[in-house]
Amino acid sequence: MTDETTSQTEDYAGTSSRQRAIEAYDSARERVSGTLGEAPLIALAGGLAAGALIAALLPRTEAETRAVRPTAKRVKQTARAAYQAAKDTGSQRLDELGINRSKGEETIRSLLDGVTDAAKASGQAALDAARKG
Repeated sequence: MTDETTSQTEDYAGTSSRQRAIEAYDSARERVSGTLGEAPLIALAGGLAAGALIAALLPRTEAETRAVRPTAKRVKQTARAAYQAAKDTGSQRLDELGINRSKGEETIRSLLDGVTDAAKASGQAALDAARKG
């Protein structure tokens, strides 16, 4: 008398590698087609990601380089101009608010002077207390 698990194991061992591969392919195809029907946008995003990955791995041809060069140059110039405009506008606004490098250095210097004065006063107070006590 054989149990069901043993029978399944024997059936599995008896099938050929080719047959198991065909069954795995069929199973995967059914799952993918079900997923495509349920979530086509996710499948589309996955396909686009896979395509982008493949394109990134393939070497660029000379024709692609020539075709892309003018656009890449314009994009770089536009990015530089946008960065410079943002930097200038931000610096101008900070200057209007009185926040600039010299003001920051002055504030730090004042803070350090205050900390130094506080440390001196604390030390003196401790010394005076020790003398009286």
